[in-house]
Amino acid sequence: MAQITAALVKGLRDKTGAGMMDAKKALVETEGDMEAAVDWLRAKGLSKAAKKSGRTAADGLVGAAISADGKTGAVVELNAETDFVARNETFQTAVRQITDLALTTDGTTEALAAAAAPDGDGNVDDMIKRLVATIGENMTLRRASQIKADSVSFYIHGAEAEGMGKIGVLVGLNGSGDLGDAGRKVAMHVAATAP
Repeated sequence: MAQITAALVKGLRDKTGAGMMDAKKALVETEGDMEAAVDWLRAKGLSKAAKKSGRTAADGLVGAAISADGKTGAVVELNAETDFVARNETFQTAVRQITDLALTTDGTTEALAAAAAPDGDGNVDDMIKRLVATIGENMTLRRASQIKADSVSFYIHGAEAEGMGKIGVLVGLNGSGDLGDAGRKVAMHVAATAP
């Protein structure tokens, strides 16, 4: 049996985001083989995600992003079981990455879920399952939308971080001139009407 050192456990935790005891158990089960331990944790994470999939995920964050040219915008809602997760930096990073990715898809939830994950490991649906295993709550990609216009603006109400919060509104305006400020004001009014 291989010697499982604290440094080996730390290395696996840094690589996977797994808890200390899960990382140690994975290394013990795989006799210290780091790559096999990663696979073992991935399989365990998928089974954890499957067990949690029946639980209601009604809290979370709405993320919004606009392309560099200001003509395409996307809004994404990623839900979790509790609002505490919305304050989690790992969750916020995932929302930001998925929202940026939504700019490159056709804007549907299905296309976004099937798109290659920003971390390069599987698709977005797989990324969310890994997030479930890491954070420990059920999560769902509830909806996504994309809009194209001469000028796209968004407004986020109850912002938890830049570009993400509880309510998100995306507005596209066609015409000439500076439409960005007008679009943002229209988005604020839409958010105020409690959509």
